[in-house]
Amino acid sequence: MADLSGTWLGTYWQEGVPTRFEATFVQSGNTLSGSILDDSDLGEARLSGTVTGRNVSFTKRYLMTSSKSISYVGTISEEENYIQGQWDIDTRFSGPWEAHRSGDNLVAELKTLKSEPVPEAVSLG
Repeated sequence: MADLSGTWLGTYWQEGVPTRFEATFVQSGNTLSGSILDDSDLGEARLSGTVTGRNVSFTKRYLMTSSKSISYVGTISEEENYIQGQWDIDTRFSGPWEAHRSGDNLVAELKTLKSEPVPEAVSLG
C-alpha cells in the first residue's frame, strides 16, 4: 500500500480553469486525513478518506466558504510521488486533478509553479 503522508502540490480543473493547491496528507494504515489550501478565495478545507493499494479516495470540505463536500478519486504512481484522478460535486460538476509530492521548500516550489504556465486539462479517457 502506498504511503501518502506529507506535503503535496497540485492542480484541479473546473470547467477548464486551473486552481493550484497545497495538501497535507496524514496516513495511518489505510485511513487518510489532512488539509488542503487552495490558491483561490475558497480557502482551507479538511479531508478524510482511504488509501487502498495504489488508489486513493477522499472527501474535501471547505471550512468557511461552502457546505458541499467534494469527492476525489485518484491513482498513485509506482514511485508514490504523483497522483492523478477525478473530482466531483454531487455528480453535477467534475474535472481532473493531479498532485506531486513536495520537497522541503514549499514557498520556493509554489513560486516556481506559479511562474510556469499551467497545462490544459488532461483527458483521462
